[in-house]
Amino acid sequence: MVVEDVRALLQPIEFAGLTLPNRIVMSPMTRSRTPGGVPNALNAEYYAQRASAGLIFAESTAVSAYGVGFIDTPGIFTDEQAAGWADVTSAVHRRGGRIVLQLWHSGHYSHRTLLPGGALPIGPSARPVSGSVRTPTGRMDVEVPRALEREDVPQVLDEYLAAARRALEANFDAIEVHAGNGYLIDQFLRDSTNHRTDEYGGSPENRMRLLLEVIEAVSSVWGRKRVGVRLSPTNPSVFGIADSQPEVLFPQVVDALEGAGIGFLDMVEGATGEAADQYPFDYEGLRRRFSGVYIANNRFSRESAEQALADGRADMIAFGRSFIANPDLVERFRAGASLNPIVFETLYGSGAEGYLDYPTMA
Repeated sequence: MVVEDVRALLQPIEFAGLTLPNRIVMSPMTRSRTPGGVPNALNAEYYAQRASAGLIFAESTAVSAYGVGFIDTPGIFTDEQAAGWADVTSAVHRRGGRIVLQLWHSGHYSHRTLLPGGALPIGPSARPVSGSVRTPTGRMDVEVPRALEREDVPQVLDEYLAAARRALEANFDAIEVHAGNGYLIDQFLRDSTNHRTDEYGGSPENRMRLLLEVIEAVSSVWGRKRVGVRLSPTNPSVFGIADSQPEVLFPQVVDALEGAGIGFLDMVEGATGEAADQYPFDYEGLRRRFSGVYIANNRFSRESAEQALADGRADMIAFGRSFIANPDLVERFRAGASLNPIVFETLYGSGAEGYLDYPTMA
Protein backbone atom coordinates (compact mmCIF):
# COMPACT_ATOMS: atom_id res chain seq x y z
CA MET A 1 0.00 0.00 0.00
CA VAL A 2 1.29 3.47 -0.88
CA VAL A 3 0.70 5.94 1.93
CA GLU A 4 -0.85 9.27 0.94
CA ASP A 5 2.07 11.49 1.97
CA VAL A 6 4.59 9.98 -0.44
CA ARG A 7 2.60 10.23 -3.64
CA ALA A 8 4.90 12.87 -5.16
CA LEU A 9 8.12 11.19 -4.00
CA LEU A 10 7.12 8.00 -5.80
CA GLN A 11 6.26 9.64 -9.10
CA PRO A 12 8.55 8.98 -12.11
CA ILE A 13 10.64 11.76 -13.63
CA GLU A 14 12.70 12.27 -16.78
CA PHE A 15 16.39 12.73 -16.01
CA ALA A 16 19.32 12.86 -18.45
CA GLY A 17 17.46 10.79 -21.03
CA LEU A 18 16.32 8.25 -18.43
CA THR A 19 12.90 7.70 -16.90
CA LEU A 20 13.52 7.37 -13.16
CA PRO A 21 10.92 5.41 -11.17
CA ASN A 22 10.83 7.84 -8.24
CA ARG A 23 12.15 11.21 -7.07
CA ILE A 24 14.18 9.88 -4.14
CA VAL A 25 17.92 10.53 -4.45
CA MET A 26 20.77 9.00 -2.47
CA SER A 27 23.10 11.88 -1.67
CA PRO A 28 26.87 11.53 -2.26
CA MET A 29 28.54 10.69 1.07
CA THR A 30 32.17 9.91 1.84
CA ARG A 31 32.43 6.62 3.76
CA SER A 32 36.21 5.93 3.76
CA ARG A 33 35.76 2.31 2.68
CA THR A 34 38.05 2.40 -0.37
CA PRO A 35 41.65 1.62 0.66
CA GLY A 36 44.11 2.58 -2.03
CA GLY A 37 41.45 4.58 -3.86
CA VAL A 38 40.28 1.59 -5.97
CA PRO A 39 36.56 0.74 -5.62
CA ASN A 40 36.07 -2.76 -4.27
CA ALA A 41 33.46 -5.46 -3.68
CA LEU A 42 32.23 -3.82 -0.47
CA ASN A 43 31.57 -0.60 -2.37
CA ALA A 44 29.71 -2.49 -5.11
CA GLU A 45 27.42 -4.21 -2.61
CA TYR A 46 26.83 -1.00 -0.64
CA TYR A 47 25.53 0.87 -3.67
CA ALA A 48 23.66 -2.12 -5.08
CA GLN A 49 21.76 -2.47 -1.77
CA ARG A 50 20.36 1.01 -2.41
CA ALA A 51 19.46 0.52 -6.09
CA SER A 52 15.76 1.21 -5.54
CA ALA A 53 16.57 4.92 -5.23
CA GLY A 54 15.43 6.92 -8.21
CA LEU A 55 19.04 8.04 -8.47
CA ILE A 56 22.24 7.20 -6.60
CA PHE A 57 25.07 9.69 -6.32
CA ALA A 58 28.37 7.93 -5.69
CA GLU A 59 30.63 9.53 -3.12
CA SER A 60 33.16 12.27 -3.86
CA THR A 61 35.71 10.78 -6.27
CA ALA A 62 39.06 12.41 -6.89
CA VAL A 63 39.87 13.42 -10.45
CA SER A 64 43.60 13.53 -9.68
CA ALA A 65 46.14 12.09 -7.28
CA TYR A 66 46.68 15.73 -6.27
CA GLY A 67 42.98 16.19 -5.55
CA VAL A 68 42.63 13.58 -2.78
CA GLY A 69 41.35 15.08 0.46
CA PHE A 70 40.89 12.16 2.88
CA ILE A 71 42.24 8.69 3.41
CA ASP A 72 40.50 5.68 1.86
CA THR A 73 38.42 7.70 -0.62
CA PRO A 74 38.01 6.58 -4.26
CA GLY A 75 39.54 8.08 -7.36
CA ILE A 76 38.87 8.00 -11.09
CA PHE A 77 42.34 8.93 -12.36
CA THR A 78 43.69 5.44 -13.14
CA ASP A 79 42.47 2.57 -15.30
CA GLU A 80 42.37 0.32 -12.21
CA GLN A 81 40.03 2.74 -10.46
CA ALA A 82 37.80 2.94 -13.54
CA ALA A 83 37.62 -0.86 -13.64
CA GLY A 84 36.64 -0.91 -9.96
CA TRP A 85 33.90 1.62 -10.62
CA ALA A 86 32.69 -0.45 -13.58
CA ASP A 87 32.08 -3.32 -11.15
CA VAL A 88 30.08 -0.93 -8.95
CA THR A 89 27.92 0.38 -11.80
CA SER A 90 27.31 -3.18 -13.03
CA ALA A 91 26.12 -4.23 -9.57
CA VAL A 92 23.75 -1.25 -9.39
CA HIS A 93 22.43 -1.73 -12.92
CA ARG A 94 21.80 -5.45 -12.35
CA ARG A 95 19.39 -4.46 -9.59
CA GLY A 96 17.67 -1.86 -11.77
CA GLY A 97 19.40 1.19 -10.33
CA ARG A 98 20.94 4.32 -11.85
CA ILE A 99 24.16 5.89 -10.57
CA VAL A 100 25.96 9.23 -11.02
CA LEU A 101 29.66 9.85 -10.34
CA GLN A 102 30.62 12.99 -8.43
CA LEU A 103 33.89 14.45 -9.75
CA TRP A 104 35.88 15.95 -6.88
CA HIS A 105 39.08 17.92 -6.34
CA SER A 106 39.71 18.76 -2.69
CA GLY A 107 41.94 21.74 -3.45
CA HIS A 108 43.56 23.17 -0.35
CA TYR A 109 41.58 20.94 2.03
CA SER A 110 44.13 18.16 1.97
CA HIS A 111 47.56 17.47 3.39
CA ARG A 112 50.95 16.71 1.89
CA THR A 113 50.91 13.21 3.45
CA LEU A 114 48.00 12.37 1.14
CA LEU A 115 49.56 13.68 -2.08
CA PRO A 116 52.28 12.35 -4.40
CA GLY A 117 55.80 13.28 -3.39
CA GLY A 118 54.58 15.17 -0.35
CA ALA A 119 53.33 18.00 -2.56
CA LEU A 120 51.54 20.93 -1.00
CA PRO A 121 47.81 21.07 -1.73
CA ILE A 122 46.72 23.71 -4.23
CA GLY A 123 44.16 26.45 -3.84
CA PRO A 124 43.13 29.69 -5.50
CA SER A 125 45.38 31.70 -3.16
CA ALA A 126 48.31 30.99 -0.83
CA ARG A 127 46.51 32.03 2.34
CA PRO A 128 46.11 30.29 5.71
CA VAL A 129 42.93 28.24 5.99
CA SER A 130 41.26 26.52 8.93
CA GLY A 131 40.26 22.91 9.41
CA SER A 132 41.80 19.47 9.59
CA VAL A 133 41.68 16.31 7.50
CA ARG A 134 42.09 12.60 8.18
CA THR A 135 45.50 11.35 7.07
CA PRO A 136 47.37 8.02 7.40
CA THR A 137 48.81 9.33 10.70
CA GLY A 138 45.58 10.75 12.11
CA ARG A 139 43.95 14.16 12.02
CA MET A 140 46.22 16.89 10.64
CA ASP A 141 45.62 20.61 10.24
CA VAL A 142 45.43 21.82 6.67
CA GLU A 143 48.48 23.76 5.53
CA VAL A 144 48.90 27.04 3.71
CA PRO A 145 48.33 25.89 0.12
CA ARG A 146 50.28 26.62 -3.01
CA ALA A 147 48.36 29.06 -5.19
CA LEU A 148 47.38 27.46 -8.48
CA GLU A 149 49.43 29.18 -11.16
CA ARG A 150 47.71 30.44 -14.29
CA GLU A 151 49.78 28.05 -16.40
CA ASP A 152 48.64 25.10 -14.22
CA VAL A 153 44.93 25.59 -14.99
CA PRO A 154 45.04 23.58 -18.26
CA GLN A 155 46.44 20.60 -16.32
CA VAL A 156 43.49 20.72 -13.89
CA LEU A 157 41.06 20.90 -16.81
CA ASP A 158 42.79 17.93 -18.43
CA GLU A 159 42.37 15.97 -15.18
CA TYR A 160 38.64 16.61 -15.16
CA LEU A 161 38.44 15.68 -18.83
CA ALA A 162 40.29 12.39 -18.30
CA ALA A 163 38.11 11.61 -15.28
CA ALA A 164 34.96 12.26 -17.33
CA ARG A 165 36.17 9.84 -20.00
CA ARG A 166 36.91 7.13 -17.44
CA ALA A 167 33.50 7.65 -15.84
CA LEU A 168 31.88 7.10 -19.24
CA GLU A 169 33.92 3.93 -19.76
CA ALA A 170 32.82 2.76 -16.30
CA ASN A 171 29.17 3.01 -17.41
CA PHE A 172 27.90 5.68 -15.06
CA ASP A 173 24.57 7.20 -16.05
CA ALA A 174 25.68 10.83 -15.57
CA ILE A 175 28.35 12.88 -13.81
CA GLU A 176 28.25 15.69 -11.28
CA VAL A 177 30.93 18.37 -10.83
CA HIS A 178 31.41 19.03 -7.13
CA ALA A 179 31.47 22.82 -6.79
CA GLY A 180 30.38 23.02 -3.16
CA ASN A 181 31.28 22.17 0.42
CA GLY A 182 34.57 24.04 0.45
CA TYR A 183 36.51 22.08 -2.17
CA LEU A 184 38.59 23.41 -5.06
CA ILE A 185 35.91 24.92 -7.31
CA ASP A 186 34.03 26.30 -4.29
CA GLN A 187 37.31 27.82 -3.10
CA PHE A 188 37.52 29.68 -6.40
CA LEU A 189 33.89 30.84 -6.11
CA ARG A 190 34.20 32.36 -2.64
CA ASP A 191 35.80 35.70 -1.85
CA SER A 192 36.91 34.38 1.56
CA THR A 193 39.39 32.05 -0.15
CA ASN A 194 39.89 33.56 -3.62
CA HIS A 195 42.14 36.63 -3.47
CA ARG A 196 43.44 36.39 -7.01
CA THR A 197 43.96 39.40 -9.25
CA ASP A 198 43.96 37.56 -12.60
CA GLU A 199 40.99 36.45 -14.71
CA TYR A 200 40.10 33.79 -12.08
CA GLY A 201 39.61 36.26 -9.23
CA GLY A 202 37.84 39.46 -8.31
CA SER A 203 34.35 39.68 -9.82
CA PRO A 204 31.79 36.86 -9.58
CA GLU A 205 32.18 36.37 -13.34
CA ASN A 206 35.90 35.75 -12.88
CA ARG A 207 35.54 33.57 -9.78
CA MET A 208 33.14 31.23 -11.60
CA ARG A 209 35.42 30.94 -14.62
CA LEU A 210 37.10 27.69 -13.48
CA LEU A 211 33.70 26.05 -12.88
CA LEU A 212 32.48 26.97 -16.35
CA GLU A 213 35.71 25.76 -17.97
CA VAL A 214 35.37 22.42 -16.15
CA ILE A 215 31.75 22.16 -17.35
CA GLU A 216 32.89 22.82 -20.91
CA ALA A 217 35.58 20.13 -20.66
CA VAL A 218 33.42 17.34 -19.22
CA SER A 219 30.45 18.19 -21.45
CA SER A 220 32.61 17.46 -24.48
CA VAL A 221 32.52 13.83 -23.31
CA TRP A 222 29.05 13.52 -21.78
CA GLY A 223 26.93 16.11 -23.51
CA ARG A 224 25.39 18.83 -21.40
CA LYS A 225 22.19 17.13 -20.22
CA ARG A 226 24.08 14.34 -18.44
CA VAL A 227 26.25 16.81 -16.53
CA GLY A 228 25.22 18.41 -13.25
CA VAL A 229 26.73 20.58 -10.53
CA ARG A 230 26.60 20.54 -6.74
CA LEU A 231 26.47 23.93 -5.00
CA SER A 232 26.26 24.85 -1.30
CA PRO A 233 25.68 28.62 -1.02
CA THR A 234 25.27 28.78 2.77
CA ASN A 235 27.21 25.86 4.17
CA PRO A 236 29.91 27.52 6.31
CA SER A 237 30.00 24.54 8.66
CA VAL A 238 32.26 22.80 6.12
CA PHE A 239 35.81 24.06 6.75
CA GLY A 240 34.54 27.57 7.58
CA ILE A 241 34.33 28.64 3.94
CA ALA A 242 31.98 31.52 3.16
CA ASP A 243 31.29 34.39 0.80
CA SER A 244 30.56 37.97 1.79
CA GLN A 245 27.62 38.20 -0.64
CA PRO A 246 26.23 34.75 -1.44
CA GLU A 247 22.89 36.33 -2.40
CA VAL A 248 24.75 38.20 -5.18
CA LEU A 249 27.17 35.44 -6.23
CA PHE A 250 24.97 32.38 -6.52
CA PRO A 251 22.14 33.74 -8.67
CA GLN A 252 24.85 34.69 -11.16
CA VAL A 253 26.39 31.22 -10.89
CA VAL A 254 23.02 29.54 -11.51
CA ASP A 255 22.31 31.87 -14.43
CA ALA A 256 25.67 30.87 -15.95
CA LEU A 257 24.93 27.18 -15.45
CA GLU A 258 21.51 27.65 -17.03
CA GLY A 259 23.23 29.30 -19.96
CA ALA A 260 25.68 26.40 -20.17
CA GLY A 261 22.72 24.05 -20.58
CA ILE A 262 23.59 21.51 -17.88
CA GLY A 263 21.00 18.91 -16.95
CA PHE A 264 20.71 19.16 -13.18
CA LEU A 265 21.59 21.08 -10.02
CA ASP A 266 22.24 19.34 -6.70
CA MET A 267 21.68 22.12 -4.17
CA VAL A 268 22.75 21.82 -0.53
CA GLU A 269 20.15 24.05 1.07
CA GLY A 270 21.56 25.42 4.32
CA ALA A 271 24.30 24.24 6.66
CA THR A 272 24.92 20.51 6.92
CA GLY A 273 26.27 20.52 10.47
CA GLU A 274 24.00 23.14 12.02
CA ALA A 275 20.38 24.24 12.05
CA ALA A 276 19.33 24.18 8.41
CA ASP A 277 17.65 27.60 8.57
CA GLN A 278 20.46 29.38 10.44
CA TYR A 279 21.62 31.14 7.26
CA PRO A 280 18.53 32.43 5.40
CA PHE A 281 18.76 32.28 1.63
CA ASP A 282 16.33 32.43 -1.29
CA TYR A 283 16.71 28.90 -2.62
CA GLU A 284 13.33 29.11 -4.29
CA GLY A 285 14.74 32.00 -6.31
CA LEU A 286 17.64 29.82 -7.47
CA ARG A 287 15.22 27.06 -8.40
CA ARG A 288 13.19 29.48 -10.55
CA ARG A 289 16.34 30.51 -12.44
CA PHE A 290 17.11 26.93 -13.53
CA SER A 291 15.11 24.97 -16.10
CA GLY A 292 16.79 21.59 -15.58
CA VAL A 293 16.21 19.07 -12.79
CA TYR A 294 16.59 20.75 -9.39
CA ILE A 295 17.56 18.40 -6.56
CA ALA A 296 17.07 19.81 -3.06
CA ASN A 297 19.46 18.40 -0.49
CA ASN A 298 19.87 18.65 3.29
CA ARG A 299 17.88 17.56 6.32
CA PHE A 300 14.70 16.49 4.55
CA SER A 301 12.26 14.14 6.22
CA ARG A 302 9.69 12.15 4.28
CA GLU A 303 7.07 14.76 5.15
CA SER A 304 9.12 17.87 4.34
CA ALA A 305 10.32 16.26 1.09
CA GLU A 306 6.76 15.56 -0.01
CA GLN A 307 5.79 19.14 0.82
CA ALA A 308 8.74 20.57 -1.14
CA LEU A 309 7.73 18.60 -4.22
CA ALA A 310 4.08 19.55 -3.83
CA ASP A 311 5.05 23.24 -3.59
CA GLY A 312 7.21 23.01 -6.71
CA ARG A 313 10.35 23.91 -4.75
CA ALA A 314 12.25 20.96 -6.21
CA ASP A 315 12.01 18.15 -8.76
CA MET A 316 13.80 15.54 -6.65
CA ILE A 317 14.88 15.29 -3.01
CA ALA A 318 18.21 13.91 -1.78
CA PHE A 319 18.56 11.95 1.46
CA GLY A 320 21.89 11.30 3.13
CA ARG A 321 22.23 9.63 6.51
CA SER A 322 18.79 8.06 6.29
CA PHE A 323 20.04 6.19 3.19
CA ILE A 324 23.13 5.03 5.06
CA ALA A 325 21.01 3.44 7.78
CA ASN A 326 18.17 2.27 5.50
CA PRO A 327 19.24 0.59 2.27
CA ASP A 328 15.54 0.06 1.51
CA LEU A 329 14.58 3.68 2.20
CA VAL A 330 12.28 3.83 -0.83
CA GLU A 331 10.36 0.75 0.34
CA ARG A 332 10.09 2.15 3.89
CA PHE A 333 8.71 5.43 2.55
CA ARG A 334 6.25 3.51 0.37
CA ALA A 335 5.01 1.47 3.33
CA GLY A 336 5.10 4.28 5.89
CA ALA A 337 7.52 2.20 7.96
CA SER A 338 9.85 3.47 10.66
CA LEU A 339 13.53 4.05 9.87
CA ASN A 340 16.64 2.47 11.34
CA PRO A 341 18.68 4.92 13.44
CA ILE A 342 22.16 5.70 12.19
CA VAL A 343 25.21 4.55 14.17
CA PHE A 344 27.59 7.49 14.05
CA GLU A 345 30.54 5.54 15.41
CA THR A 346 30.72 3.44 12.23
CA LEU A 347 30.18 6.19 9.65
CA TYR A 348 33.84 6.03 8.60
CA GLY A 349 36.31 3.20 8.76
CA SER A 350 36.99 -0.18 7.24
CA GLY A 351 34.94 -3.31 6.79
CA ALA A 352 31.27 -4.14 6.50
CA GLU A 353 30.20 -3.02 9.98
CA GLY A 354 28.07 0.08 9.70
CA TYR A 355 28.28 -0.18 5.92
CA LEU A 356 26.56 -3.34 4.69
CA ASP A 357 24.84 -4.62 7.83
CA TYR A 358 21.90 -2.23 8.30
CA PRO A 359 18.75 -4.38 8.20
CA THR A 360 15.96 -4.06 5.64
CA MET A 361 12.28 -4.49 6.48
CA ALA A 362 12.51 -8.02 5.13
